Amino acid sequence: MDAFFAPLFASGRIVDAILVLVALEALVLIGLRARMGRGPAPGALLSNLASGAALMLAVRAALTGASWSAVAAWLSAALAAHLTEMALRFRRDGGTLSTSCDKPPWNNRGW
Repeated sequence: MDAFFAPLFASGRIVDAILVLVALEALVLIGLRARMGRGPAPGALLSNLASGAALMLAVRAALTGASWSAVAAWLSAALAAHLTEMALRFRRDGGTLSTSCDKPPWNNRGW
């Protein structure tokens, strides 16, 4: 098992595989929203996935021995994407706290 996974981690290819899965997830969720009219809003979804992708690219940079500035750049990109997502969600919800990001606050009753 080590012979299979060790090179994937050493080269950072494991992160590439995960990023492909994240891209497929984005396509499926956006497709489902277009077809059924339900699901996460595309802007918030893409900023959320971009934040996660940037974090994974920071891990990839660290695994492959990139400089600290490359890792810091990816972490900064993750922060920017996360702040964008939060701004989109708060603007949509009118700045109120909500237990579900896909429903208006007045419709968040647990019953």
